[in-house]
Amino acid sequence: MVKLNRIYTRTGDAGTTGLVDGSRVSKANPRMAAIGDVDEANSAIGVAIAALGERSPATTLLTIQNDLFDLGADIATPLGIDGALRIVPAQVARLEAEIDAMNADLGPLTSFILPGGDPAAAALHLARAIVRRAERSAVAVDGLNPPALAYLNRLSDWLFVATRVVNGTGDGDVLWQPGASR
Repeated sequence: MVKLNRIYTRTGDAGTTGLVDGSRVSKANPRMAAIGDVDEANSAIGVAIAALGERSPATTLLTIQNDLFDLGADIATPLGIDGALRIVPAQVARLEAEIDAMNADLGPLTSFILPGGDPAAAALHLARAIVRRAERSAVAVDGLNPPALAYLNRLSDWLFVATRVVNGTGDGDVLWQPGASR
């Protein structure tokens, strides 16, 4: 359980931060960039949840937000630490099953989709783009738990399919029209 009595510690004032194993790294370290991008993705998902209100998939996104905290802890813990909180293959498999379920009622894509449509779908598109950045950042981390990277890859797919669901099972998708502004 996490208990924070004080928000500031001053331990990072010199540009370093602590990892779960007690070691300190530069805040410019690739591991810290990945953690920051995961945090930003989680915040963007929070915006999408607010835009969705009571509509689906808001409840599922809360589970994903919890997973992203697990993912942050995973990235903040170098490999080889016994009992570390890690993303596990079952979390990736759950995303895949949810993608398949959401995708079952969607028509095939006939064009690339522009980010937009319903405001909640636009927020999900933004979250998807941030997750893609988090994935690129995570690739730069030495010694990353492989399911953590797979989770990010699958999550961006999940968010893409969710945008189509929110856009009226794809009917409200904004389609790319190649060369339309020439």
